[in-house]
Amino acid sequence: MLVTDFNYDLPQELIAQHPVEPRDHSRLLVVDKVTGEIEHKHFYDLPNYLRPGDVLVFNDTRVIPARLHGFKDTGAKVEVFLLTRRNATDWEVLVRPGKKLQVGAKINFSDELSCEVIEHTDFGGRVVRFAYDGIFEEILDRLGETPLPPYITAPLEDKERYQTVYSRERGSAAAPTAGLHFTKELLQKIKDMGCEEVFVTLHVGLGTFRPVSEANIEDHKMHREFYTVSQEAADAVNKAKAEGRRIIAVGTTAVRTLESAGADGVLKAGGNWTNIFIYPGYEYRIADALVTNFHLPQSTLLMLVSALSTREIMLSTYAEAVKERYRFFSFGDAMFIVDKNK
Repeated sequence: MLVTDFNYDLPQELIAQHPVEPRDHSRLLVVDKVTGEIEHKHFYDLPNYLRPGDVLVFNDTRVIPARLHGFKDTGAKVEVFLLTRRNATDWEVLVRPGKKLQVGAKINFSDELSCEVIEHTDFGGRVVRFAYDGIFEEILDRLGETPLPPYITAPLEDKERYQTVYSRERGSAAAPTAGLHFTKELLQKIKDMGCEEVFVTLHVGLGTFRPVSEANIEDHKMHREFYTVSQEAADAVNKAKAEGRRIIAVGTTAVRTLESAGADGVLKAGGNWTNIFIYPGYEYRIADALVTNFHLPQSTLLMLVSALSTREIMLSTYAEAVKERYRFFSFGDAMFIVDKNK
């Protein structure tokens, strides 16, 4: 299957630069994953498509201010982008400019924070060891910037708007954006109607956004990300599956967590790395339906949603969304992909 099989035309002006207020007033395109039938709604209408006993699975990761600006000893400027924490001091990072930063190079960010390059990674990044005075997270909050995707060029006035209202586990380089549409009131309404809300954690890394550089999608290698599933979450999902109730993933990161930890059809508790790559031909084992945003042309995320339905249904749905002037990507509108007869 070719990467170009997942292309579509998107006018630049449909890329959302600002989130909608309130959060749940974004639009919601509901598509039947079997028939392709489409309904145009708003996100606050989501409860109308839920039923008592449904289990919604959310990713409770929190975006960290992962972009740091520093200087080499020569005075040259360096940008360091935190990806994955290895231990108390060591992080996998991206650096710009990267070519000249070899093992042993030192970068200073302030009097209280510096780092040294200790190794290269297999994706063109580096592993750095930080030295700091005080508490690393507090220093990062002071010095770091919250990274927004490159297609969002407008400044973000409220940093919390790029966090979900239920975020609590720090560690992501990007927000799990399907969750941005939920308000606390909407979450309560869904709970009150008899749905269960379950939380897992996957720290969103670079893999989510890395373009597919291979012509054939089967040749693409995903970057790995770390996930955690509590025993409580595993028990809730497995009980619902056994009783024939629906598992509704909120966001592609929740899907990746469920399908990685539930590869044999039973969700296992624990933490692990995943580089799962879901594309048409993949059979979902845990997730039955998905709340998600609209994804970039030729992206691994568009392939993932196509695997839940079909490529043809997804591309025709996207064409309809463009025609109806939906807003795309991280701050854009949402879709709910579901089998309405199940």
